[in-house]
Amino acid sequence: MADHCEALRSPNAWNFALSLFILFGILISYLPQHYRIIARRSSEGISPYFVLLGTTSGTFAFANILTLPTSRADLACCSEISAFGCFAGTLGVAQIGVQWSCFTVILLLFLLFFPRASPLSPPQPPASAAPSYRTAVLVVGICIVHIFLTAIVHLIFIYRLPSLLKGCAEFFGIAGTILAAIQFLPQIYTTWRLQAVGSLSIPMMCIQTPGSFVWVGSLAGRLGVAGWSTWGIYLVTGVLQGVLLVMAIGFEMRDRRDRKKNHADGPGRTNETLRNGNGTAQERQNNERTSLLGAEARD
Repeated sequence: MADHCEALRSPNAWNFALSLFILFGILISYLPQHYRIIARRSSEGISPYFVLLGTTSGTFAFANILTLPTSRADLACCSEISAFGCFAGTLGVAQIGVQWSCFTVILLLFLLFFPRASPLSPPQPPASAAPSYRTAVLVVGICIVHIFLTAIVHLIFIYRLPSLLKGCAEFFGIAGTILAAIQFLPQIYTTWRLQAVGSLSIPMMCIQTPGSFVWVGSLAGRLGVAGWSTWGIYLVTGVLQGVLLVMAIGFEMRDRRDRKKNHADGPGRTNETLRNGNGTAQERQNNERTSLLGAEARD
């Protein structure tokens, strides 16, 4: 332990600067998504299962790094080294904690701004594939229960089964990796089905996709191969988020071309295309949103 603490006493300037940059980068990267949901006052287009898997995988990732013997040794050294050395040595924990907190905010905004029909809304045709408000509430409830259960298991292993901490950390890491591996699949499907970006933030994904690989390098350098269960989560999510980003940019560019074409053709084209059933992606999105509201009204 003494050798480990001694290594943290004088942190590498490059690693410290990179870790601090990643910490603020994680925080800043989520702000466009928070802003977009609040500005649109709607979480339309965001899959509830994407939110569910993202929150639970993030909870497992946070529990993983808090349970890892390496991280616990870093935290234990804080009583023996300077405040600066402690801060630098625990930046890896802080990074994942900030990431988990920011995604939890998305969970809350998703429910708060989930699109619901007004009592004055006219009846609409059914849309069986549309998620209901009841589903959104259930997702949030599952995530909250999962957070508490994970915290309880974490504390049990720390105070009652300390010899099994490494195995517990690997379980959290593997579970988080599996959930992260499929986290973006429901969102990719939802975005493809809607053929529109909705409330997803392209700037957030533009920051996070390359940032995921930088973060993987930072965590791997700090935790080594033994910490694969921690940095492996973000390697998988970086690849899948890249797929979603390419799809979202493609839809956004197509919609912008269509809007420019509609503007050039005059206002009469929109009504005509809607009558003929050949509207642009934005028009199709508006129709989809109307159907979504109709489905929620029945719930």
